[in-house]
Amino acid sequence: MRRYSTTTSAPATDPAAPFVALDFETADRGSDSACALALVRVAGVRITDRLLLMIRPPRARFEFTWVHGITWASVRGEPTFAEHWPAIERFIAGASFLAAHNASFDRAVLAGCCGAAGVPAPDHDYRCTVQLARRAWGLRPANLPAVCAHLGIPLGHHDPASDAEACARIVIAAREHGHDLGPPLGARERRRP
Repeated sequence: MRRYSTTTSAPATDPAAPFVALDFETADRGSDSACALALVRVAGVRITDRLLLMIRPPRARFEFTWVHGITWASVRGEPTFAEHWPAIERFIAGASFLAAHNASFDRAVLAGCCGAAGVPAPDHDYRCTVQLARRAWGLRPANLPAVCAHLGIPLGHHDPASDAEACARIVIAAREHGHDLGPPLGARERRRP
C-alpha cells in the first residue's frame, strides 16, 4: 500500500492554512464501529472538496440507528475502514489540523478505527468547534444545532455530510471574524513530561 504524508503544510494559526473538518457516525459504543465518515477540506475560507464514505463496521450490531438512520443492511456491502483508509489518508494529507464538533469523540473513533485496521492514526492536531463556539461567541449550549442556528448555517443534524460541512463553516466563520482558533485539543496533556 502506498503511504501518503500526513505532515502539516502550514501552522494552524495561519488563517489561510488548509484544514479538514470531519464527522463520524458509529454503529455501537466501540470506537472502531464507524459506519459513516464525512470529510470537508477547506483552504482559507473556501470549501475545496468533500468526501462521504459509508463504512461496514466490524459488527452487525447497531445501537445508534435511532440517531443517524444508518442500519447494518445499508452498509453491509460497503468497504471496511481499512479498505477506505488510502482515500482518507490522501484527503487529510497536508491539512494543518482536523476539526470536529466534540472533537474528542471523532479523534477517538479515528484512532479506534485506525487501530483495528492496523494503520497508524494520523498525528494531526485537532480543533474542537464546541470549544471554539464557546470561546469565540460565548455560546452555551454549544451543541451543533445551537451553534448553527446562531451562525445561520444550514444543518441536517446527524447526516455526516451536513455535520462535517457545518463544522467546517464554524471554523470559516471564526476565521472571517478574526477569532483565535485556540489551542489544539489536548494541548495541555501533550506538554506534560
